[in-house]
Amino acid sequence: MPIQLHESLQAAEEEKALPTVLAYNRIDGPGSSLDLSEFQQTFWKLPDNYDMADSTCKWTENLPRTVGITIDTGTRIEAHPFDEDLIGVKSVEYETEVTAHPGKVTPVRENWLLKIMEIFNLSGVKFVLQNLREGIQSSGLGGSSTATIGVCILANELAGQPFSKIQLISLASRIEQGFGVSITGTQEQSNVIFGGVTDYVWFPWGKPGNPGTGYGESQRYELVAPVDYGLLEDRMAIFHTGHPRLSSEVNQTWRNALLTEDGYRLHSQKLKVAYEFREGLRLQKWGHVFDSVEKYRNIRIKLCEGYMENSWDLLQRACNFNSTIFPLGAGGGGGVLLFSPDPASLEELRVDLKGMYKEIPFKIRSRGHEISNL
Repeated sequence: MPIQLHESLQAAEEEKALPTVLAYNRIDGPGSSLDLSEFQQTFWKLPDNYDMADSTCKWTENLPRTVGITIDTGTRIEAHPFDEDLIGVKSVEYETEVTAHPGKVTPVRENWLLKIMEIFNLSGVKFVLQNLREGIQSSGLGGSSTATIGVCILANELAGQPFSKIQLISLASRIEQGFGVSITGTQEQSNVIFGGVTDYVWFPWGKPGNPGTGYGESQRYELVAPVDYGLLEDRMAIFHTGHPRLSSEVNQTWRNALLTEDGYRLHSQKLKVAYEFREGLRLQKWGHVFDSVEKYRNIRIKLCEGYMENSWDLLQRACNFNSTIFPLGAGGGGGVLLFSPDPASLEELRVDLKGMYKEIPFKIRSRGHEISNL
């Protein structure tokens, strides 16, 4: 029998206490795209003498990894009472709504979130999604994945938590990619589950020697403690180019390059650069962070010049102020990360960009999501 939520949600609505999940976005950087399944599986190999407790994580420098930095933008997802025999999903920003009878959700792209609700056997409920900040759609911050894993978290809570955190990550990633919403890995989903400034070392089949589900998981390390978030915030900014992104085309170009000799060689160079980025953040060696961003971006450009579409002017301006840039997500327009080892130089760059590009202000968060009224 379906889990009927109509009456309980009506009572919650009267009390103005609807079940809600706030799912937060992330800043990626060197290591992004290594979370895609093809890259995880291609470059993973059993390391020698691995020590999960080693804070330097030197044994992982040749393994695929990504660093996620949780920020206070994202998506609010509320559960509303609905027709007892229906489920629904409404997006406020995109002005879309889809509904269906549980058990009759067709597996088409626009139904990807509805299918998640059906998987959890819910009925009599509509999820309403709204961005926490206006005007940042398609910004390279992992918005669609944030929404997907957020829906998984809320549905899992309403269903009594039948799935583990790792299973939710796998579910969100597989549904989003399988339904053709975007080419995605597991970084954005992991970020929403775990949060903070976190290094994810990918284990596509689970950790060696540990029982697991076989869905794959990550070994996670906190790189920057909350007390030091301000040091990183002072050196980072996000600006939006004002142009639509070409994320799926860019990701597909990178995937195709993996099948060529030169492309494989270039992609393999990302592993150590991602490790340098990780260590730069952990040790607060901001020059190392700067260098790794430069190296990783240049590798990406060689693999797909379209990655920098609409970002070349930002790069030139950043160079004039002891700063660098990193188009977020797959690039091709959208949000761009600005970084400088010197906070004063970044402030000068902000002044130079004022009136030309829109800044997306942010604060770093230690948690990837928040649950209320459950």
